[in-house]
Amino acid sequence: MSRYWRVLGTSVLISIAALLICPLIGPTPLDFSKIFTDGSLDAQIFWLARLPRVLLALLAGGALASAGVLFQALMRDALATPDTLGVSSGASLGAVVAICFGWADSARLGGLWTASLLGAGIVLMIVVGLSSRGRNVSSFTLLLAGITINSMCVAIMLFLQSVTSLGRSLAITRWLMGGVDAVEYRTLGLLSLFVLPAAAVLIWRSHHWNLLAVGQAWASAKGLDTRSSLRLGYAAGSVLAGSVTAITGPIGFAGLIVPHALRMLIGPDHRLLLPTSFLLGGAFLAVCDAIGRTVFTPAELPVGVITALLGGPFFLWVLTSRATIKV
Repeated sequence: MSRYWRVLGTSVLISIAALLICPLIGPTPLDFSKIFTDGSLDAQIFWLARLPRVLLALLAGGALASAGVLFQALMRDALATPDTLGVSSGASLGAVVAICFGWADSARLGGLWTASLLGAGIVLMIVVGLSSRGRNVSSFTLLLAGITINSMCVAIMLFLQSVTSLGRSLAITRWLMGGVDAVEYRTLGLLSLFVLPAAAVLIWRSHHWNLLAVGQAWASAKGLDTRSSLRLGYAAGSVLAGSVTAITGPIGFAGLIVPHALRMLIGPDHRLLLPTSFLLGGAFLAVCDAIGRTVFTPAELPVGVITALLGGPFFLWVLTSRATIKV
């Protein structure tokens, strides 16, 4: 137990450090003494631009990393992510539909968020429905169905982008790159109402994910209601991925890099892996966003591009060494 609290405490400190340091990083240097001075330019940049952006990165990175850990356990596949099941693509398709029809122009959270969550939920129901065999869900069929649905969603998004207006087509292109931008604190509060309860449920049920990671037969033998646990897990993972995607756009590999790095360091026990993934996944995305807004100043690189540049080689490395990695 001492190791549990030591690792968790270290993760909390790293997350707090990211929260305190990342808002100070940017193309415009800030005078820390002026941050708390009302009306100063430094205060406006810090409180209205950088701090909300870092908070969004912490929430989004934590949600995507937690969803990655969960789907890897449920599918018993070290390479599974929200993208694998098509959940992220479904959420993206819903958001693209909202942009094409103008539902996101005047009420971003009302139209874009609802459409994104509906897209993620519909895709999840289709994939799980195709993979269900009685009380069991075939992981192999789930994987194939997710890949197929993902390709279909991408094709539909490309079609919608080609037939919509030029302005909305450019908006879709920018949104599909995935980025963390400054948002209102009200938006962060609403996102927290989705992300934090879903993450808390996953952590609370972490023992169940340990059993399911071994196999559904093993979990059933231990008295676990695998059907309800799978439904709860897939629903919570979809809420995490869908709610974040509605605001940030699709950010790839965040659900793959952090879980694998932590699994190699602290082991596969989800009682520790889930909370640390949430904390360090947020810190990881906040650092990536800080890199993206400073390295190519005055230009800014979307955080989705940074994670893709890091995640591509990491994915290939995991692919070649997956035989030594246990979920």
